[in-house]
Amino acid sequence: QVQLVESGGGLVQAGGSLRLSCAASGSIVGFSTMGWYRQAPGKQRELVATFYNPGDIYYSDSVKGRFTVSRDNAQNTVYLQMDSLEPTDTAVYYCRGRKPGQDYWGQGTQVTVSS
Repeated sequence: QVQLVESGGGLVQAGGSLRLSCAASGSIVGFSTMGWYRQAPGKQRELVATFYNPGDIYYSDSVKGRFTVSRDNAQNTVYLQMDSLEPTDTAVYYCRGRKPGQDYWGQGTQVTVSS
């Protein structure tokens, strides 16, 4: 079992930045995908950014050019740098890691962007 713990959420004004962290209780090297989802009130959870396959990164169109996902394998941590935040980015952000037969989610961290 691996636990994922997110941190770094908060309240920020539009145009501001936040960096989210996802700390894993074990190695993230074996995960086939590792990334970030978000869920806004009344909406479905959506993929924001993720590592998949060695060296590949996916970004949703809504965050491309503003968000950057990165990882530190030595620290078992994945990050989401969020710049130029917009009120529509307000959501609970979740970390997810998947490996064959296993699917792990964090508890989520709230991001609120005020206009």
